[in-house]
Amino acid sequence: MSEDQATRHQSRERVLGLLYEAEMKGQDPREVVAALDVPPDSFAQTLATATAERREAADALVAGASIGWPIERMAVVDRLVLRMAVAELLDPAGPPVAVVIDEAVELAKTYSTEESGGFVNGILSTVAAKVR
Repeated sequence: MSEDQATRHQSRERVLGLLYEAEMKGQDPREVVAALDVPPDSFAQTLATATAERREAADALVAGASIGWPIERMAVVDRLVLRMAVAELLDPAGPPVAVVIDEAVELAKTYSTEESGGFVNGILSTVAAKVR
């Protein structure tokens, strides 16, 4: 893994933590970022903001790809990983689809359940086919 990839991976981990904090507090992720004493790196700030701004679109795409599994019933971490990844997929200048999916699957496997990697992969593959 190159230094840039490691940094981006760590940034995504940081954003996932910020999204989780926002979810638990019932706040907008942008509020959580603004309240930090030490702001995250620019990539993490941009990704957190994009995830907040694209939440409705991301939720609609995820819901459409997860037939019979409402987004509100998904594991919290899975839902947050999916929102973050879809926010990246919705950016035409964003990272390649394979990178976004690989990163999301890795985060889901690390921070959620054993089945989460496959679940996230399936949903994102369906969403990516629609938006890219």
